Amino acid sequence: MVTQSQLTPEVLVPRLGDYLVEKNIIQTNDLQKALQRQRELRESGEECLLGQALIDLQLIDRPTLDHAVTEQILQLRQALQDANTQLELRVQQRTAELQNALKKLSEMNQLQSNIVANISHELRTPMTHIKGYLELIASGSLGEINAEQKNALDVLQRSSTRLEQQIEDLIHFSAASKGEFTLIWKDIRIEDLFKIAVDRSTGKAHDRKITLNVKIAPHLPNVHADEEKISWVLIQLLDNAIKFTPENGQVMLTADTEQDYVKISVMDSGIGIPSDRFGEIFEPFHQLDGSSSRHYGGTGLGLALVQQIIEAHGSVIRVESKMGAGTRFEFLLAPAA
Repeated sequence: MVTQSQLTPEVLVPRLGDYLVEKNIIQTNDLQKALQRQRELRESGEECLLGQALIDLQLIDRPTLDHAVTEQILQLRQALQDANTQLELRVQQRTAELQNALKKLSEMNQLQSNIVANISHELRTPMTHIKGYLELIASGSLGEINAEQKNALDVLQRSSTRLEQQIEDLIHFSAASKGEFTLIWKDIRIEDLFKIAVDRSTGKAHDRKITLNVKIAPHLPNVHADEEKISWVLIQLLDNAIKFTPENGQVMLTADTEQDYVKISVMDSGIGIPSDRFGEIFEPFHQLDGSSSRHYGGTGLGLALVQQIIEAHGSVIRVESKMGAGTRFEFLLAPAA
């Protein structure tokens, strides 16, 4: 071990012996003699730097050694400065490239949002006309219809309602992407939120032969949130739960407390989500089953919008799932003041 008294400039210089040989200050056999002396001293319990060993063997004098050490330290310092300069240049270059890539990505996202917004608004008007005339025909206002025609109209009306909802999702997503996402805050009863969501979801659950249960812990405080958007979140989560749960399965909507917050959960006994793909379910326009023959429909925007709405409320959407055993989505809402 080098002691405090041996902490001379020489300890900062790597490969001093090779340097002295390269500069023809000593010969190779001189270096070997000095290294041998170092080994002998070390075996006897003494420590000796290479330069001192060379001086002891009178192979070099102190001024020459000091000059060589100083020269090499200056070279190392310059090399370090050059390396730092090159590193700074590379960092600046990489930073500029990253900023350029982010700018292009932002422009592409903005372009995508504009396209989605324009197409969605263009679709909304003809969709309104289609729904209106379907309702007129179904009501018999334009003439009598037979039972077979009535069944066909029922299918058309359900499909037009689903298409209308998808158009509205596109419009909401476009608005959120362009920063036009606003919340209307108010104090809301959990019972009122749940009633809106359950009323919208009961029919679909019945059609799918899914049992829809609701459980609200007693004495829950009101929450401070946007009633329309949180209701939409619950409807979307229940819709997903029903969609991915086989017939005769169960879906449960619950509200409880977690610390000082109200925790809302939607659980199902459905097909589950692989744990390594949780992040994908919140990507817009993305479906875990992206094949052309995929079994489950949808634009892939629902959960992306759910996440945006929950995060706008200062919360996070949490996911727990097990393949073949169901999925749980949950989030916290702040209580009313």
